[in-house]
This record gives sequence, structure tokens and C-alpha cells, in this order.
Amino acid sequence: MGFGGTDVLTIQEVEKPQPGEGEVLIRVAAAGVNRADLLQRQGHYPPPAGASEILGMEIAGEIVVRGPGADARWRAGDKVCALVPGGGYAEYCAAHSACCLPIAEGMTLEEAASLPEAAYTVWANLFDPRRVFPGDRFLMQGGTSGIGTFAIQAAGAFGASVAATAGSAKKCRFLLELGCQRALNYKEEDWVADALEWSGAKGVDVILDMVGGDYFAKHLKLLAKDGRLVHIATMSGNEVSLDLRTVIAKRLMITGSTLRPRSVGEKRRLRDGVEEHLWPLVREGKIRPIVDQVFSMGDVARAHERMESSLHIGKIVLKVA
Repeated sequence: MGFGGTDVLTIQEVEKPQPGEGEVLIRVAAAGVNRADLLQRQGHYPPPAGASEILGMEIAGEIVVRGPGADARWRAGDKVCALVPGGGYAEYCAAHSACCLPIAEGMTLEEAASLPEAAYTVWANLFDPRRVFPGDRFLMQGGTSGIGTFAIQAAGAFGASVAATAGSAKKCRFLLELGCQRALNYKEEDWVADALEWSGAKGVDVILDMVGGDYFAKHLKLLAKDGRLVHIATMSGNEVSLDLRTVIAKRLMITGSTLRPRSVGEKRRLRDGVEEHLWPLVREGKIRPIVDQVFSMGDVARAHERMESSLHIGKIVLKVA
């Protein structure tokens, strides 16, 4: 039906995918919903070359077939969650075996489906290379997003003090319960002044940002010397003005990244880091999946509308099987 609003979303019968070299075929139980899915639906974020055009970049389910050359650790019947370049909103999805992770005991498949995109993104931007250290003051923009809730818990587990922004009193209360030392309501407060006050006027060491736009200048003001500013999205605009003297005087690092187009080799390295360093925290309950709402596949339009409303706290998940 083309690109556009939620009315273009349809459920259709297609041929079951077959696992290629190094892949496994997963019977999908649940799929995470991401803002990238909305952008793809609108025609602004095409999948990488060779990837399925079906929406969905993270799944959880059961391996049913091992493809040629798939990692020997995985067997038919294994329950896994996986990062995929596309195809997640379907009963079956091929995933590279290098992008699969085991599901922690006691975790539901809906919870597991909420984790891969956030876990990979947080590891890639805060820990590989290392940008958050014990004692750091870390600010998460969009604290109640799926990535935000994961990053807050991970940074805290690694010894950082954490503050985060949100757009309502309800969300700010949740952030404090999640472990933030300060929750900043950007709709009602001067969040920059409050963040500076929280830092003891020293500035913030690390900011993970998905806003961009006019937040960029505010972040430069807010960062401490040797501060790190990491961009993962540009929801409020991608063009900014930069006075290099500020960067030089404060010795700032400004960087950013995207996850979906990375090679399988890069994603394998990230998966290994996630599994070694973050997955134990998930198993121990120090990082827990935050699921806002689970929708059936028939209600996929409502799931997208929920995300567009920005009322959600944590991940929105589709129950597929």
C-alpha cells in the first residue's frame, strides 16, 4: 500500500523465509516496536540492502532450523532473542546466529523481545568504546524510552550517577523508582539549570542523546571538561551550529552512531560484549526489561499509535505467535 500513516499497515501471507549462510530460522513469539519502524513505515528509513522489507528489528522466539554455517552453539528448540535488520513482524524470521542471545531463565518472550535493540545500542554507545566510568555523572535524554530505561540501569550498574529527562510528572516518578538520582521534566522545568545544579555546578560527564536540534548547544553548555556527547537519533533536527572554541576549551568528545547498517562482524562483536558484560546483569535482575504494553499483531496500528503518542514508558511489544 506504500508509505504513510498507520492505515498503510496490513497483514499478509508471504513465503516462509529460509535461513541463509550463518543464519537460523526463528518461530517468532514477540517482536519489539522501535521508532525506526515508524520511520520505515513513513518511507524515511529503508532497510539495508538484502534485508527483508517487513518491519521489525528485534524478536524473541524458538529456533526451528539451523542454516548452513550457523554457530554450533544454537540448536533447534533453543529459545533466543535476536537483533535483525528487518522481518521481525512475522511468524517466522531469519536471524544471523551471531546476533542471537539466550533468554534468561524466568523471562517471558515478550520481555526478551524488548531487549536486543536497546542492549546493543547501549553497549555500542556507552561501553564499546568505554564512555561511562564509575563516579561519572550521566544524563539520559528520553529516559522512559526503551533505550533510555536500559541505559539508566546499565550506567547505574557500572557505578555512574544518573539523571534523565522526561515529559511528565508520572514519567519522572518512574525514573526515580528506576534508579535515577534526578528526573528532569523538560516540559515544566529549566532542565539545563536543574542538571547543572544536580552536578554540583561541575557539569555532566556523559550525555546520551536522541533529540538533537536546539538541544545541541544546551548540551555543550552542560558538559563538564572532558565530557562526552553521544548522538543516536535526531528527533528534533539534524542540523546544528557549533563553536569549536567550546569543544577545544572543554576538551569535549562529540560522537554518534547507528546500529542497523553495521556488518554481521561488527554486530557479533557487540553481541559478545553484551553477553559478557550486560547479560549477567539482566540475569541477576540488575537490568530488567521495562515493557509498556503488549499488542497483538492485529493491533499493530495501535502499537504504532502508542509510540507516536510518546505516552509509553519502556518498550512496546507485538505478540506474534
